[in-house]
Amino acid sequence: MRHVSWFSCGAASAVATKLAIAQHPGTIVVRCIVENEDPDNDRFANDCAEWFNRPVLELRSAKYKDCWQVWEERRFLNGPAGALCTVEMKKKVRQRFQQPGDIQYFGFTIEEVTRSERFIENNLEVDARFPLIESVITKQDCFKKIQAQGIELPRMYQLGYNNANCIGCVKGGMGYWNKVRVTHPEVFNRMALLERDIGHSCIKGVFLDELDPERGRHEDVTLPECGLFCYDGVEEVREEEVE
Repeated sequence: MRHVSWFSCGAASAVATKLAIAQHPGTIVVRCIVENEDPDNDRFANDCAEWFNRPVLELRSAKYKDCWQVWEERRFLNGPAGALCTVEMKKKVRQRFQQPGDIQYFGFTIEEVTRSERFIENNLEVDARFPLIESVITKQDCFKKIQAQGIELPRMYQLGYNNANCIGCVKGGMGYWNKVRVTHPEVFNRMALLERDIGHSCIKGVFLDELDPERGRHEDVTLPECGLFCYDGVEEVREEEVE
């Protein structure tokens, strides 16, 4: 039996991975590489590998270099079932790696119970565990735990984004894309051109080149200050032998 923790270079997945390792020291840490992410994610992954005291195994799509290639070749951005890039760059990569009997750990926080339930419904073959939900850990808690280790959070958080995933996510709304317009105008412009080429917008009801810069909301993530009494509760988890 393998214990596999999926590390996405977000604060939540990092803390979930640390919890999984504390419970099962033989846990394998795996990251799906997506070239659309901010390059600072590589630095964060290296810092976390030292914290985990083990390497992060990197996996890639066997077919696509990045999400742009998925969108351009498949002529599809997103739909009611979600984003095709997620399927190709992450889900299929995970499915190729996983083995029967694997126990797999994911970094869904206590705010994402509904999301975890939906994941289970859509992935019945996966023995999924959610350490953060089990430990009632919030996203803000994860930020604090990372900072308490002296690890700098990924740059995307520092820019005010709610996660450290791809720059220019086709699952984002108006407020998100108006933020991309400011922080990464080259990504915004490239997606606007691609939308017109495909004939479909990634935002329901409006193409990016017609999006009012004042439309939508994107609440910038608030990063907590790491004070003197900010402790890392991860170390309190009792370690168990690998089964």
